[in-house]
Amino acid sequence: MPQATEIRPGMVIVQDGELFLVVDRDHITPGNWRAYVQIKARNLKTGSIFQKRYRSVDKIETAYLEKKNCEYLYPEGDNFVFMDTESYEQFPLSKEVVGAVMPYVALNSQVQVTWHEGKPIAVDVPSAVTLTISDTEPGQRGNSVTNVFKPATLETGLVVKVPLHIETGNKIRVSTETGEFLDRVNE
Repeated sequence: MPQATEIRPGMVIVQDGELFLVVDRDHITPGNWRAYVQIKARNLKTGSIFQKRYRSVDKIETAYLEKKNCEYLYPEGDNFVFMDTESYEQFPLSKEVVGAVMPYVALNSQVQVTWHEGKPIAVDVPSAVTLTISDTEPGQRGNSVTNVFKPATLETGLVVKVPLHIETGNKIRVSTETGEFLDRVNE
């Protein structure tokens, strides 16, 4: 187990049986007092943020995480079914675990699933994804210069604002961080 001074942002630690992703870390040395480390971490299950102070010599338990390439197969009730591309094993993930990222995951697309102690705990998506527009108002030629947008429904059900010249069937890139249109993908 590493000492508190070795903890870095991006590490996953175990605190009270829960997994936390370290978001921020400060090593503070206040004058002639003893140094301490203050961390800000996000609970991977609930998303809540917590702050904690550790002495420099405290040992912190880190979690062993494994990442596997998987394919999203289909929705099933309140679950989403994925398949490990190496072992072809299928497993469901609940809407509570992956619901926030699923509007950016198309059927049969490849994603990375994070595992802890043999259980899938999260789905990692890239910062931008390419999706096909399934429904929008007809495009108009010559409207590629204006800064006016219209709503478009994507193949996953996500609705984004796109420029007027984009049509149904076009592929576009969407930011998974902001949910906004980035650009059209030429085929």
